[in-house]
Amino acid sequence: MTVQSPDIGKAILGLGSSAIGTLVERTTRFTMLLHLPRLDGHGEAPRSRNGPALAGHGAEAVRDAITRTIATLPTELRRSLTWDQGAEMAQHAALKIDSGIQVYFCDPQSPWQRGTNENTNGLLRQYFPKGTDLSAHSAATIAAVAATLNARPRKALGWKTPAEALDQWLMKRKTDPVATTV
Repeated sequence: MTVQSPDIGKAILGLGSSAIGTLVERTTRFTMLLHLPRLDGHGEAPRSRNGPALAGHGAEAVRDAITRTIATLPTELRRSLTWDQGAEMAQHAALKIDSGIQVYFCDPQSPWQRGTNENTNGLLRQYFPKGTDLSAHSAATIAAVAATLNARPRKALGWKTPAEALDQWLMKRKTDPVATTV
């Protein structure tokens, strides 16, 4: 989702390599969380070379979650996605085809290139502390946390909430004239 700058994404990890994906629009700080349930049978079989994903959530699950989430957005918000270089984005080419968005990657070991996302992930740790099993949370719980974050006023937005900032941008887009006459 892009308003004036690219969306940034990352997966936060919890106990047993459980994960929640995050998508944050940089300009409005609007946050969407991706429910990433564990793969069926994760951790039941011994590890094997080229076996199932060790993280418990595969690149296919991440791709599907992003595609589902992006599909709910208005077309003008679907432009690009910037992600770190984690293995969860191994299917980025298929994501580009499925969702129609361009995918970019940050340089390795460069968290400052996605500072808004790192800050948001820090805020998420208030709800999902490190060391907790993130797979124990339902999609509804994760959506409620996203709604709470989007209703939280931000200094960077002139004390507007991310939801208000996004709504204002969308309303402005609807009223912008296509052409003018002199």
